Amino acid sequence: MRIKGVAVIGAGVMGSGIAQVSASADYLVTIQDVGEEALKRSKSIIESSLNKLVARGKMSREQADSALARIEFTTGLEKAVHNKDLVIEAVFENLAIKHELFKKLEPLVGPDVIVASNTSALPITEVFSATGMAERSLGLHFMNPVPVMRGVEMIRGQLTSEATFETARQYVLSLGKEPIEAVDYAGFIVSRLLDVLMNEAVKMIQEGNRPEEIDKAMELCAGHPMGPCRLLDLVGAEIAMHGMETMERDLGPGYKPHPMLRKRVLAGLLGKKSGRGFYTY
Repeated sequence: MRIKGVAVIGAGVMGSGIAQVSASADYLVTIQDVGEEALKRSKSIIESSLNKLVARGKMSREQADSALARIEFTTGLEKAVHNKDLVIEAVFENLAIKHELFKKLEPLVGPDVIVASNTSALPITEVFSATGMAERSLGLHFMNPVPVMRGVEMIRGQLTSEATFETARQYVLSLGKEPIEAVDYAGFIVSRLLDVLMNEAVKMIQEGNRPEEIDKAMELCAGHPMGPCRLLDLVGAEIAMHGMETMERDLGPGYKPHPMLRKRVLAGLLGKKSGRGFYTY
């Protein structure tokens, strides 16, 4: 199967990034969200990202304009998936919300359409368990910021067909990204390692360490491009907390979110998206 059109469900930072890189690779893209304001923000995010690439000489003005022209924005779910070969879900990291979405999608997509989830931690078999689409479903976990990060985790569910996986792999390669195959356990590879690191950093801050010193230590002494506190601000504290909760449920108490992480989420100290986290934005 050859993918020509891509629908992205969810116009947040991740959905906008997936739409941008797909359109830049010559795919026809529709991005869907429930509200016009979310779609306006998405278009602004994509335009700003493309303009930065032009300013850095990574693409021409004509290429950027063509990429944006290949993206359609809509609030209609049926319109979004019409004539699309691949549907990528990028909505809030909540299993009930994803189940509800895929139940709505199932009667709207053709029998050959591949359906993927961008979940960072929820097991793929569980995500698609409420539908009859398991054989043509998989996880495609893009990294933030999508236009910059080269790796994409690919996760097979228990029933994912080989044809589905190979077609999706070719799509990832066509974006100029590297597919990384991960086993279908909570957190996969990236979130399982990074969420634990960020959770431990929160614990160390409660013990008296300063966020900037933790970040400097990991950047200068461990070679990390970004320290765990700044990374947590980028990812979003609530995303890391939900990831830890999923891993605690499936893998045991060693993955329990630190109480201070929960408090920061309750206080709205989510990071860049809220303007305040361990740093001010």
